[in-house]
Amino acid sequence: MSGHHHHVTDASAVASVVLELGADRGALAIYTGGEQCGREIHVSRVDPDGAADATAVRTHAAVRVRAVRPRPVYGALIPDLPAGRYVVWDGEVALSTVDVNGGAVAEFEWPPVPRWPSAEEA
Repeated sequence: MSGHHHHVTDASAVASVVLELGADRGALAIYTGGEQCGREIHVSRVDPDGAADATAVRTHAAVRVRAVRPRPVYGALIPDLPAGRYVVWDGEVALSTVDVNGGAVAEFEWPPVPRWPSAEEA
């Protein structure tokens, strides 16, 4: 899968997310750093053997900045997922797996982008 798009998104208003969770459906909140803002993050169900399948159908959501705390929070929210184990994709790389339970919001912390020290810090 190629051709990932980066969209510019405005900050979401406070309390602008409403989720409908059911016994067999949940959601996934993926927290990122600001450098991911506008990026689409993809997830897919693991295959029946529990492995990442690069050809599986993917669902995605854009990373947005949300004003929910004293500081901005960056992340993507993927609602209405059937309960199960999901692969979080970084392009074509299976970054990690996360379990989504019915009636709940699972959380995943995107790994920070390594930052090289500036000349002044070195």
